[in-house]
Amino acid sequence: TDNHFQAQATLDAVLSTAGALRTVAISLWKIGNDLRWFASGPRAGLGEITLPEVQPGSSIMPGKVNPVIIESMTMVVAKVLGNDQTIAIAAQSGSIFELNLMMPVAAYALLESIALLSASAQNFARQSIAGIKATERGPQMVEQGLMLATALAPAIGYDAAAKIAKEALATGKTIREVAREKTKLAPEELDRLLDPSRMTQPGIEAGPAGG
Repeated sequence: TDNHFQAQATLDAVLSTAGALRTVAISLWKIGNDLRWFASGPRAGLGEITLPEVQPGSSIMPGKVNPVIIESMTMVVAKVLGNDQTIAIAAQSGSIFELNLMMPVAAYALLESIALLSASAQNFARQSIAGIKATERGPQMVEQGLMLATALAPAIGYDAAAKIAKEALATGKTIREVAREKTKLAPEELDRLLDPSRMTQPGIEAGPAGG
């Protein structure tokens, strides 16, 4: 700003920058948390992806791969959010009329957040994101899912599709297996209707998504 009094009395620019860092930090937190869930298991969790083995494993569970890079990033996010709160307090309460007395702590918190978030994001990309691998668990869960019955509704009707879903749940069979037994749909048509990739495409012709 060209206004000297505003420059010495407010921390608006610092506050705005801290807000942008907070947005990035929270986004990274969500991405990391989603990846932890997708990698959970491999038998008692989702297990849809595997994360790189960055360290030997758990100190109490042999063979376990801990998401240490993601965990370190979430700690950085916690620190960035704490620094953001420090800056907010400094901007709100540090000024007495024409002079903000808390500029040093605000500057320290902002620079620390920039350094930590930059290093953590690069480390996350290099040692975690770059080494993620998909497993067969995801496609298996989709095939076992009851939501596939939704795609049958336009072809056989809602009530018939609901009966197939209930029987699949009761018997442990897949929607595909029950539909083969209970409908007159040709195998090619059934495969077309139950194609998961088709359900992700927009438009009525693509068929309904599960909900």
